Amino acid sequence: MAVAEYRDSAAHLTEDAYASLDMASLLLKAYELGDMVNLSAEVAEYAYWKKAVNESAEAKKLQAAFLKAKEQFADCERFGRFHPDFHEARGKVKEAEKALGELEEVRRFKLAEAAVDDMLHDMATIIAESVSHTIKVPGNEKGGGGCGSGGSCGCGSGGCG
Repeated sequence: MAVAEYRDSAAHLTEDAYASLDMASLLLKAYELGDMVNLSAEVAEYAYWKKAVNESAEAKKLQAAFLKAKEQFADCERFGRFHPDFHEARGKVKEAEKALGELEEVRRFKLAEAAVDDMLHDMATIIAESVSHTIKVPGNEKGGGGCGSGGSCGCGSGGCG
């Protein structure tokens, strides 16, 4: 029996070696794919506008105003809509966010970010579907999936979608 046990353990080692070799090859391909993504026009556009936003004095000023408004709203939000300044604070957050979103660099950055996100989601979908059509790829849902959307929100209450 010792010979049979040795043969079984040797076969097991060979399978493990093959699996690790296959995983190493897969990881190399993943890094190659990552390099290709990093060299894409979408990522170049994203990096350009990210740098433009980070170097823009106007963007920094508007970001600071937005963060300040968000902080003030968070203080009010602890008490909910019954806080005397709740609606005013929420309005200031929306105004600051709108002003920031209207800035050319920020607007272009968000578009470039969405393009990269879409590209990565498309790639993840293609990879998942090449394995099986039943694999779910999260993210990039255009519509909401909350309790009131008609879909399953996953809140655990049991009464949704």
